[in-house]
Amino acid sequence: MNSLDIIDSFADFKEFKNIDRVTMMRVLEEVFRTMLRKKYITDDNFDIIINPEKGDLEIWRNREIVADGAVEDENSQIAYSDAIKIEPDFEIGEELSEEVTILSFGRRAVQAAKQNLFTRILELEKEDVLQKYKDRDGEIITGEVYQIWKKEILVLDDEGNELILPKNEQIPSDFYKKGDSIRAVITKVEYKNNNPVIMISRTSPVFLERLFELEVPEIADGIISIKNIVREPGERAKVAVESYDDRIDPVGACVGMKGSRIHGIVRELRNENIDVINFTSNKVLYITRALSPAKIGSITLDENDKRASVFLKPDQVSLAIGKGGLNIKLAARLTGYEIDVFRESDEEEYDIDLEEFADEIDSWIIDELKGIGCDTAKSVLELSSEELVRRTELEEETVKEIMSILKAEFEN
Repeated sequence: MNSLDIIDSFADFKEFKNIDRVTMMRVLEEVFRTMLRKKYITDDNFDIIINPEKGDLEIWRNREIVADGAVEDENSQIAYSDAIKIEPDFEIGEELSEEVTILSFGRRAVQAAKQNLFTRILELEKEDVLQKYKDRDGEIITGEVYQIWKKEILVLDDEGNELILPKNEQIPSDFYKKGDSIRAVITKVEYKNNNPVIMISRTSPVFLERLFELEVPEIADGIISIKNIVREPGERAKVAVESYDDRIDPVGACVGMKGSRIHGIVRELRNENIDVINFTSNKVLYITRALSPAKIGSITLDENDKRASVFLKPDQVSLAIGKGGLNIKLAARLTGYEIDVFRESDEEEYDIDLEEFADEIDSWIIDELKGIGCDTAKSVLELSSEELVRRTELEEETVKEIMSILKAEFEN
């Protein structure tokens, strides 16, 4: 067995494991230097020459020629009488370079070297996979389903690296068979039992966020920001978005013309319903939007306990709660408030939308009132004049005039 045999065998291994040839040659040199140290104590006076193009390797032992009987270190020195047997022209004081064959190490040492090489290459492959994925947390990846087990799916990326999709990270309606293409987001990269493990997910809110970035250029460009996402995978999701350009409607941009942008996301998530709402720092308005499609009568907040009491007409209660309580649960997670829903009493059921007063109250005033969560006449009248002045940009006289108009309507 010569050096070429070993290098060729590892060239095949390299192709399978995707380790570049230069790296393999470097490891090969390190392994043979280990062999040299075991046999000669030191490798300082040895040159290892590797040709990555041809795939060959040479080991040269360099020794100083000394007078007969003056050899103190047989590894680094050679007697003159022995040197001239190799080359008659040598003289004392010159350096002799002699090639060391692989077979001179013995078959057992060569086999140990091969095993060491395999181990080193495997370690390099593991490190390569870890380095490739460690900075890709939160990135979408596409792979092919290779094996399906009860608790997880084994997915291969385009380089044959193994990715794990656990059962609890799959959308309940997901169904795959071997060979299917699958998209997911990378959630964790770690060493487990001395092997790199790349975990992926289709249920993470980050997956939905990345899908929006792919479908909505304004998000990728930073014009629109996703403030928060909450999901019940495969059922419903709520996404709060904000635009940094007043000319762009963030909700409209995310949905697209006739739903063109959001339809692709919905299909990828197995028809998961997605509510896209405008983010606002006005908590009352934010909760109102989060409870869409229900129409809210009024909201009172308890900032200490982070609770919101929401009052609705009886026919809106079921919409606010949603199937299985899903809508109100997602709204609570989105806004950070515990939400309690109350039916308005019979006396309170009669109310008038502020838009009905458009002929008596200027539209900009109505918008100002809506900005603090007052969409109806009663929601305005429930507040004092002082509070309305404090929470809006309206003058005290304007507020009094508005309240006079609203009260007159109810008296009539």
